[in-house]
Amino acid sequence: MKARGTESSKKLVCGGAAAAWLLVPLLVVVVLKTDCLPQVTRLRETNTTQLSDFFFSMRQYGLVSISKINGVTGNQVQYPGATKEDVVQSVTQVSDETVGKVSSSGLESERISQQQQPQLEVDKLEAADGMPKTTVNSDSVAEAPPSSASGDKIAGDGVDAIKDLKNEKDFLAMNGQINGSLQNSDVAAAAPRSKLTCNFSSRHMDICAMDGDVRVHGKSATVYVVVASNDSYWPENGTVTVRPFTRKYEISTMEMVREVTIRPSRTGDTAPPRCTVTHDVPAVVFSTGPDRGNFFHGMGDLVIPLYNTAREYDGHVQLMATDYNPGFISHYQHVLAALSVYPVIDFDADEAVHCFPSVRVGIETHGELQIDPALSKKGYTMMDFRDFLRSAYSLKHAWTTPAIRSSEKRPRLVMVLREHSRAITNEAETIATATEVGFDVVAAGPEMVHDVAQFAEVVNSCDVIVGVHGAGLTNMLFLPHNGTVMQIIPWGGLKFICWHEFGRPVPDMGLRYVEYEVDPEETTLKDVYPRDHPVFTDPISIQHQGFSTLFSIFLDGQNVTLNMDRFRGVMQQIYRSVTIT
Repeated sequence: MKARGTESSKKLVCGGAAAAWLLVPLLVVVVLKTDCLPQVTRLRETNTTQLSDFFFSMRQYGLVSISKINGVTGNQVQYPGATKEDVVQSVTQVSDETVGKVSSSGLESERISQQQQPQLEVDKLEAADGMPKTTVNSDSVAEAPPSSASGDKIAGDGVDAIKDLKNEKDFLAMNGQINGSLQNSDVAAAAPRSKLTCNFSSRHMDICAMDGDVRVHGKSATVYVVVASNDSYWPENGTVTVRPFTRKYEISTMEMVREVTIRPSRTGDTAPPRCTVTHDVPAVVFSTGPDRGNFFHGMGDLVIPLYNTAREYDGHVQLMATDYNPGFISHYQHVLAALSVYPVIDFDADEAVHCFPSVRVGIETHGELQIDPALSKKGYTMMDFRDFLRSAYSLKHAWTTPAIRSSEKRPRLVMVLREHSRAITNEAETIATATEVGFDVVAAGPEMVHDVAQFAEVVNSCDVIVGVHGAGLTNMLFLPHNGTVMQIIPWGGLKFICWHEFGRPVPDMGLRYVEYEVDPEETTLKDVYPRDHPVFTDPISIQHQGFSTLFSIFLDGQNVTLNMDRFRGVMQQIYRSVTIT
């Protein structure tokens, strides 16, 4: 009886084993017919560094959710002080464990893969890295994350490039982190971050940079920066105002510049205005300022700062001008077209709500006709700017070519002639003397100088530019590298003022500088004031009476009659420096 039981038991065991072996092909079919194994393979092959970068970026929230990735619902792993290498190791371990579970159990792995399939696609992982951009139409609220070209790199570093922070309390940085909860996926992308950084420390300008969800309504002169309702980084009264012009130290000038308000708009409060136009490029908001009709101020206050601010975008930037001056836009159309492929928007008249991934209000200057590469975000120099001008105006000559003195080719000299004030009363004699020394002289009156593009070609064909202190000397920007600038300084103790405006910037432009300082016998003031008047005995005391007095007497109230012997001597020195034997 016992033997029969044992024999029966052996039959059952053998039968069970046979049945189990029969199930193996069935399991293989299940695995092959489902998406389980390929999904797991893709999970294993997904770039571990990409996953770790995502988790590491979430560390700022103090909590990283990896629930379901390791197969345990609700598992929360904290990395409050972990390094990126720690996260890489943890992610690698998680992925290894997941693959191990899938390999050891076919049916369980099928269930896990079905749960994980939506979030394990490579494009979902790229979304977690902030790569795609959201397109917003006029019926929806913009929530576009910053692109790689206009995110932290542009807005965060943009204002960080202004390194002249002399007073830390003047530096305002507000960082709004949108709620980073994971939605519709356990490996979801963090929501867009809105960030505002402002620098109020410069004596020349205030400037603010924003990125994330930024909405601009020009008609009301308001820029909305959309932030999370529970964001603790924004103060209760977080409104910021900026006058986007570069003469902050001139109060009377800045009072004529429209003020732009930057307003945080929390998603839990009154909704920000909806987008009517959505852009995928950054914007720069600036003021054309009071109409001075002056080439020196046009270049120094606007064009050079615009270049320093907008050039980094390589044309893919929207310029928006408040205090819109059609004359300025027309006068500098070549430069503006080289800075942006889009027409300049009249900020004040525009009723649309423009949504940008990044906005800068204000433009960056380092001083009149100056760019300091140590302060410039991209390390730009004045020589870079002059190369940019040469390209914008299609100028031919990058460098001067020394003329051979024995040859028929003569170095070219352009003489900028003024009218009404600081004019050269003996200009015909002056031109004749320069010609006798050996120059081919171009006499440039106001009618020639007014056309920027035309005169740029003239100056670019010359080796030397000569003129009495004034805006016309700004055209030295178009000289080829290694050209020479000769500034004639009027009487009145103006040596430092004239050097500061036109002498100081010259070396950084790759040019050479020469001064000719007028003496009391060469100024027409001798026909107005006696020689014992403070105008001659103590001109600095006249300057101390204020700029209006200085201007009316020494700048607007005199012409010059050059001493030809002195002038010839200076011309000969310059001739020798621009020619070779």
